[in-house]
Amino acid sequence: MFWHMVFKTVIRQKSKMLMIAFTVILGVSLSTAMMNVMLGVGDKVNRELKVYGANITVRHKDAALMNDLYGLNEGVGVNDKFLFEEDVLKLKTIFWGFNILDFAPMLEGKAVMNLPGKNSPAVDVKINGTWIAKHNTLSTGEELDTGLKALRTWWDVKGEWLNESRDDEVMFGNLLAEKSGVKIGDVIALNGRNFIVKGIFTDGGDADEEILMTLAAAQSVLKLSGKISSIEVSALTTPDNDLAKKAAQNPKSLSPDEYETWYCTAYVSAICHQIQEVIRDGVAKPVRQVAESEGTILNKTTLLMILITILSSIGSALAISNLITASVIERSQELGLLKALGAYNWQIALLVLVEVMITGLFGGIFGYFLGIGFAQVIGQTVFGSYIEIAQMVILIVGVILFFVTLAGSIPAIRYLMALKPTEVLHGK
Repeated sequence: MFWHMVFKTVIRQKSKMLMIAFTVILGVSLSTAMMNVMLGVGDKVNRELKVYGANITVRHKDAALMNDLYGLNEGVGVNDKFLFEEDVLKLKTIFWGFNILDFAPMLEGKAVMNLPGKNSPAVDVKINGTWIAKHNTLSTGEELDTGLKALRTWWDVKGEWLNESRDDEVMFGNLLAEKSGVKIGDVIALNGRNFIVKGIFTDGGDADEEILMTLAAAQSVLKLSGKISSIEVSALTTPDNDLAKKAAQNPKSLSPDEYETWYCTAYVSAICHQIQEVIRDGVAKPVRQVAESEGTILNKTTLLMILITILSSIGSALAISNLITASVIERSQELGLLKALGAYNWQIALLVLVEVMITGLFGGIFGYFLGIGFAQVIGQTVFGSYIEIAQMVILIVGVILFFVTLAGSIPAIRYLMALKPTEVLHGK
């Protein structure tokens, strides 16, 4: 009898039930889309932010110490401290190796430049050797291309990038090129060795006054075979929390459980710690401006999506409340008759709740799949890739749907409790 009354009511008031279902569909679809994007957006946002360059720098421990204590970036104790090029590929062997997207070893130094065939004085210039786009094969058999070209996507380059397989080409920073009168195609000499100028780049920083060349060429010019000054690393990281900040100060202060949690989470401090385990004499430090910006933007993006989900849930609850209350008022004589025949308030309230829950369930199922579609549209439009569907969203959406429907039913139930059969049946 109970279920017969439920389904009869749903069919008889199909227009209002369809409106309730439509309201649920809108709310659930938006919540589903936002939560799937929120849970899958972390790596995608970080990948988008990689256009701003490396977020970790690895230097020799002594050079890093001189910089920390005295703010020195060059001179004795800094420029004469080197890492080993053969250690660079070990970056991909750490626990979070897959989170390291790009990296480039750097060798900085000074050389004497002159322009053959031109009456120009010899001058000291800063040179920087690196991998441009080097093809590597790891010990695991994995192949990857990495280098500065992937880390300097914002550079405005006139001419061409350097060819990794050639060691007789250079690129000039735009300020140095302007100061020295060098143009693309010119031949210059560095420490007596000739190079062709293939391009001029604009960095917007100190690099605009440098000469860029391949790492092999720089090692030859500076006579530092197999040596590098630093490594720039671009890694996907998780925003810092209190545990990460505590570990960054001193990993030994962590308890065993805290250490395991920290080590197995992609905090920038954890990745830096693991890099130091494989790079001899190396100290890895986050580039705070980049690392903190990534965390801030990701947190704000997540907060925005949570707010949208909350607001859509509140809107759905208000709409459902109005629709259910209108439906109950329209059925007041029917419900008053049930009371007159001996039905308890809780039985009538249960009847209304079951009707709404069934309608909300069908609307929720349809809204969930519609929300998955919205999530993919957002993923393709904003990030150019699909959003991975999180199974936990089903449970979260189900809980939200239950409480939103319940909250929307409260005004109607209160009306039912105060309903007097004599007034609705006899008009008194």
